[in-house]
Parts: sequence; C-alpha cells; structure tokens
Amino acid sequence: MSPKFLEKQSTRREMLRNCAGFAGSALLVKLFPSTLLSAGLPSLRQQAATAPTDPLAAMRAQMGAAPIEAQVLAKNLTLLSGPGGNVVVLNGPDGKILVDTFLLPAWPKLKKTLDGLGNAPLTTVIDTHWHFDHTDNNANLHAAGATVLAHENTKARMAEPHDSLVLGLHIPASPADALPQQTFSTSQILQANGEVVMLQYFQPAHTDTDIYIHFQRANVIHMGDTFFNGSYPVIDASTGGKIDGMIVAADKVLPLADNNTKIVPGHGPLGNKADLIKFRDMLVAVRHRVQTLKALGKSSEEIVASKPLADLDPVWSHGLLSSDLFVRMIDSAL
Repeated sequence: MSPKFLEKQSTRREMLRNCAGFAGSALLVKLFPSTLLSAGLPSLRQQAATAPTDPLAAMRAQMGAAPIEAQVLAKNLTLLSGPGGNVVVLNGPDGKILVDTFLLPAWPKLKKTLDGLGNAPLTTVIDTHWHFDHTDNNANLHAAGATVLAHENTKARMAEPHDSLVLGLHIPASPADALPQQTFSTSQILQANGEVVMLQYFQPAHTDTDIYIHFQRANVIHMGDTFFNGSYPVIDASTGGKIDGMIVAADKVLPLADNNTKIVPGHGPLGNKADLIKFRDMLVAVRHRVQTLKALGKSSEEIVASKPLADLDPVWSHGLLSSDLFVRMIDSAL
C-alpha cells in the first residue's frame, strides 16, 4: 500500500460516517473502507446528497465515487483498490481477466483504467462471492465482452433479493445480464497470458459463495472477503457465513503461501502470509471468547456489554466494523 493511500485513512472514516447518515444506521459507519469522494465526480456527490431515502443507492454513490489506485503485483498482474472490494486484473495477449468488479458508479473509472492497461479484449470476470460491492459491474463487463464466472451459489444468491437487518439495506435481485454466465461447484482452472489460475471453493465462511483465486506462477492469491487485512471482517450469517469457515479458509490458503506470496484481501491493503496468520489467530481468539461466554449462558447483549475484545480493538477496530457489531456477528455466525 502506498503512503498516499495510508494518508487517506482518516478521510475514509469521515466518509463512512456520512454513509451511515444515508443508511439511517450508525452500523453502516464501520462496514466498508473507501476513499473520499472524488472532486471530479460532482454528479455522484449530488446523487449521494439527494437520495437519503434510498440507502443502497446512497451507499453505492458515496463509496463508488472513490478514486481507483493501481499497484503492480507482477508484470502482467495489477491490483486495483478504491470503490468497492479489491480488484485484480490479469492482462496479456489472451485478453484481460478480472477478479471482482467494484461498485456500479465506478464503471467509467474502471473502464478507463482497464483501457489504460492495453488493447487486449475483456474476456473473463471472476466473482469472489455474491456481495454487490464485488459484483456490481458484472453486467457492464459482460456487455463489453467478458464472460462472468463464479461459484454456483453466487449465481443463486445474486438471483434473489436479500434484506440486511444489520445494515438496514434491501438488496434486490440482480438483473439477468449481471448473473454469472458460467459456474462451477468445487474448482476450476484457467490458463491465459502465461498464467495458471486456480479457482477453489471454500466451505461457508464470509458467505456460502466464497472462492479464492490463485495465480500460481505470479505467486498471488485473492481471497475475497474471507480476508480483511488489518480489521475485523464482515461475516454474513444471513447467507451462510460462519466464523468456523473463516478460520478454515485461512488454514486452506496458508499452506499455499510462502514468505513471498502476495495475498489480496477483499478489503484493506495488500497482505502476505504473516498478515494472514495474524488475521487467523485473531479469529480463533475471538471465537473462543464468544463461545466461552455463550456457554456460560450469557445473552448476546450481555456478551457485547462485557467488551470481550477490548485488548484487540486498538489493532483491529479502526474504521471498518465496531467491536460491538463484530461481536454480534460472531454470536450469530457460530
């Protein structure tokens, strides 16, 4: 992560507080990292300011207006960060392959960025899971020539509406042209641009739709939202998320990594094996603490009130999920 990126952390948290106002819930403040509204997109700023009655649209506008930052991972592999979950692009003569697609308002910036990587056509989009901040531009990329590939559960989840009580959001079913055109159940291998790309399904973790993508020759692994680097993760129990599965996901990826492996989280800076070990160990500690309190007969409110993560909060609770909300999520995801 660049120093410029790190300098923006305080403004990101300010923007998230504005998102919370749009959604009518302070819970949204802590959910997703993104950068300050771009001065070059006044129409999106106006949309965010004038549509407080539609929390999902306001969230898309506010987060989707963040600038895109690019980081080279390998000679033909680029990490894009900013308006939604982290995106990885494999580029070369066989065409461009994208992992995840940002939020809908980011499409003009995303298209410009992709065009700037060269003239190779868009061929494939891979969704790490079903959440809209990772799949919102599926339809735009499909219209531009790409085939969308995902786990079969991702297509099923996207095809149905969802209500998030935690976020106060209603998420309608995705339109037909946004749904993956190809799916798999366990694993799939792609070969393009001199790279071997392994797609592997996790057991339910962040959701029941999660996969990881291993660029084997480049030694890069994209874990989607099974890995939030440096912060408490979201665990979506409403669509199958489990704390046990999050720990298993880390344990599946760690043997694939060495000290030079670049591990891309769904949110947060580019990580490595040491970062993933720290994240896994935090999840194990949190699970043990919440399980212990539940076994003592404590209610969810009592568990939250006991502040079981107080010693972890200085490291892990900083502008993403609040400690209290994360404890509630763990309680529901056990």
